Order: sequence, then structure tokens, then C-alpha cells
Amino acid sequence: MARLFHVPLSPFCRKVRLSLAEKKIEVELVEERYWEKDADFLRRNPAAKVPVLKLDNKLMAESAAICEYLEETRPEQPLLPKDAEGRYEVRRLIGWFDDKFHNEVTSKLLYERVNKKVMGQGFPDSRNVKDGAKAIKYHLDYMTWLLDHRRWLAGDIMTLADFAAAAHLSSLDYISDVDWNRSAVVKDWYAKIKSRPAFRSILADQIPGFPPPPHYADLDF
Repeated sequence: MARLFHVPLSPFCRKVRLSLAEKKIEVELVEERYWEKDADFLRRNPAAKVPVLKLDNKLMAESAAICEYLEETRPEQPLLPKDAEGRYEVRRLIGWFDDKFHNEVTSKLLYERVNKKVMGQGFPDSRNVKDGAKAIKYHLDYMTWLLDHRRWLAGDIMTLADFAAAAHLSSLDYISDVDWNRSAVVKDWYAKIKSRPAFRSILADQIPGFPPPPHYADLDF
């Protein structure tokens, strides 16, 4: 069985979890306190980051690289389009969410509200929280524009771009930092993703000291 070293609310780990589940790959989830830089974990990934996936007798790091490996070795339930233009758009949007969205929103809300306390790094920076709360509005508006023109974020089929976005939004939804009333189309898109069997383990996550809001696991939120 595959083994994933992860942190439950990490969007990068969640993206890999969604890909594994969509492709029906059984996986053992192992929570890893990567910030403690344990010697055993550093041997698995000297970069001291999660996720790290053990699969096919290999240890793999970096969420984008892991997802690409899964696409190439498990082509069933494809999460990338067949054409080059479509694949480009998926990769562009993955970069958007894992870079721009993460830096402007996730790191300023999730890190400040949850990670700092879990890691023993002090109290939330109210300025960062304010900046993140402002920035997410712009990103939700951009997603609205995309979904007004497409069935899914990158085109006509669900792809890794949708999983990347859903990974970030689900982590933020766990701490009630997504205003679903801002965009009906984004809410409908998330409801479709949230209803997939691949999402079940995500919705079952429980972080000690941080109970999720009632709507978090509600498919009819």
C-alpha cells in the first residue's frame, strides 16, 4: 500500500490525496510534523516539506511532480486533457493556486490562524489576516470569471486544476474563511467537487483544538 506523509490542512497534501483517491489508489496517511525536522523525515525529503509519497518502492516529494507521476503511471481516471493547449491551461492554473493564491491567501489565513499555534510560533499577525481576507475576494472573482466561461476551471472536464483550487479552498473552509455567498458559480463548482467520493477523507479531517464549522462536511452547505 502507498504511504503519504502529510499534514491534514496542507493544500499541497490535499491535492495529492485527491489525486490518489480519484485514481482509487489505497494509501496510508501518516501525519508528519515536518517543522520539527526529524532525522528520519529529512532522509525521506531533505527539503523538509510535505507531502512525501512512498509508492512503487520510491519516495517522491513536491506535490506537482507527484501528481504528474500519477498521471503518467496511472492513466485511468485522467486528470489532464489530451491536447497540449489543455494541459498548458491546467498547469497554468495549478501554478496560479499553488503560487499566487497560496502566497496571497492561504499562507496569510491558514498559517496565521492555525499553523502558528500548532507549530508554537506565536500569535496571528492581524495585518496578514486582513490582507488574506481581502485578497481572497479577488481570487473568488477570478474563479467566477473562469466558471462563467467554462464547465470546470480549465475547460470542459475536471482536472488537476480543480483539485488544486479545491485543496486550497477546502483548507480555508475548515476555518470558515471562504465567503460562499460571494459567488454562486464558485459555490456550485465546489459542491460538485465536494460530492465526489475522492473528497470523503478530506471532509473527515479533524484538527485537535480546531473543530471545523458545521457546514464543512455538509454536501448541501
